[in-house]
Amino acid sequence: MKDEKYVILCVDDDIDMLDALKIIIENEGYSVVTASSAEEGLKKFKSENPDLIIADLMMEEVDSGAGLAKDLKLAGCSVPVFLLSSVGNALRNNTSYYDLALSGVFQKPIQPEVLARTLKRELS
Repeated sequence: MKDEKYVILCVDDDIDMLDALKIIIENEGYSVVTASSAEEGLKKFKSENPDLIIADLMMEEVDSGAGLAKDLKLAGCSVPVFLLSSVGNALRNNTSYYDLALSGVFQKPIQPEVLARTLKRELS
């Protein structure tokens, strides 16, 4: 928490997606920290202590979001981690959410009401 607000770390190499996430999340009353790569996301996780993380599955490298999720798990991450993906639930066919310590996957394009409901559920 920062300034009495939960902190959400958003990691995506698409600046437009980061801007959209930031607008939606801040409108719900949360604070947002952004990163534009998996490497930067891991650094921000360590420095910012976010309460929840949303990371794009496919950034600079295919599946770099899944790699970030694995690195977060190895770094002792205990907060909810969600991936953003255009493949959505098809990810379950190739990867175990449990192995990545994921709380879930958001389908792109993200639906603001689904994101808001999920944040409220996960952070209350």
